Amino acid sequence: MHLRSRLMIAIAAALGILPAARVSAAIDLKAGDWTLNFSGNVNAFYVDTTCDNGANTAVVGGLACTGDRSAAVRNGLLPAALVFGATTHQDDLDIGVTIGFYPGINSNAAAGVNGPGQPSALATPGIDARQAYLTFGNSAWGTVKMGRDIGLFGRDAILDDMTLLGVGSAPNNAAPGNTSLGRIGVGYIYTDWEPQITYTTPTYGGFSASAGVFQPLNAGNYTKHTQPQFQIGGSYAWGDAKSLSGKVWIDLVSQQYQSDLTGGTGSGSTGIASSVTGTGVDGGIKLGYGGFSGVLYGYTGSGLGTTGLFLMATSASGSKRDSDGGYVQAAYQFGKLKVGVSYGMSELKLAGDEVAFDNQLLKRNSSAIGGLYYSLTKSLTLVGEYIDTKAVAWGGDSAHEKDVAIGGIVFF
Repeated sequence: MHLRSRLMIAIAAALGILPAARVSAAIDLKAGDWTLNFSGNVNAFYVDTTCDNGANTAVVGGLACTGDRSAAVRNGLLPAALVFGATTHQDDLDIGVTIGFYPGINSNAAAGVNGPGQPSALATPGIDARQAYLTFGNSAWGTVKMGRDIGLFGRDAILDDMTLLGVGSAPNNAAPGNTSLGRIGVGYIYTDWEPQITYTTPTYGGFSASAGVFQPLNAGNYTKHTQPQFQIGGSYAWGDAKSLSGKVWIDLVSQQYQSDLTGGTGSGSTGIASSVTGTGVDGGIKLGYGGFSGVLYGYTGSGLGTTGLFLMATSASGSKRDSDGGYVQAAYQFGKLKVGVSYGMSELKLAGDEVAFDNQLLKRNSSAIGGLYYSLTKSLTLVGEYIDTKAVAWGGDSAHEKDVAIGGIVFF
């Protein structure tokens, strides 16, 4: 089975919602020296959202909605997916290619598939082409990946998030885009799908590591890049279904971003720092024993931003904002039913040249989530979630959102 197909199945199996032994394999076809396969998912949810319509609710970067109550039929944290793969073995090398298409069920506006939706007549959904990469290597010396795929920093946080098969926070419910947020921005920074050249070691007794160079990302006025973004990660996994199993991991990300605006404080200068380096580290542990599974995750960074990599990472003058956050999650499997609860937050600190007084900049996004995940068949899971999300600004403004989500997801 192709690597990406296994990853899609592993998402469900790792959460304990679709047991690995009961999940259908992807569809494989043999064509000469190549094995072709495709896999994916389709999901849909009814989401009822109650927003905060009181006074003093303005939070710049807040992920709790304000205004009227809304109802929507939409995708959850995962869009639908159709992933094509091809693998072969040539000259002692395992070679693979993956191309993934991720359509949504909601119509999109000009902002694109990951922006606000356009719920009006004669509109149409879009396709998020997240993946296009090649791999080559073998079990002796490891694997090289070249192309666009999921990053290293924050990857395990989202893959172990129980809301990956559900909805989580949904602040854009009145005009749904391709996905909801899950715990993005309320427990972890989104790992994202980035152009990269990454090397992954073979697995040595449960240990493996990856390191790569990535396309650098813009950060506000900082749109000039003279070096790549760097990410590195390592993990150790142990145990099996009959004993205490677990995984620990740690990842690092670093990127320098530069501004074309004149820095310094002299005549003709903007007072904006000409170059900033943002860094972050995250880590976590996942444990399983019998029907129980639990996750503890955290991250911290400087000039890293919040919600997405290097978003809101600096003040207007280029002073770095620190950020941190994490989540705790516990779940138990009762036959086909899994019951899970989680709580997480993401905090953004003020830069050295900013003050809290009357400041509507985000201080904290947080959410508490309870979920029911029922395996109706080995491929189909029915989901019910209750989500309570809060956003607080440094100046004291705050917003509160409550969501109820009911739907299902099928993997093939």
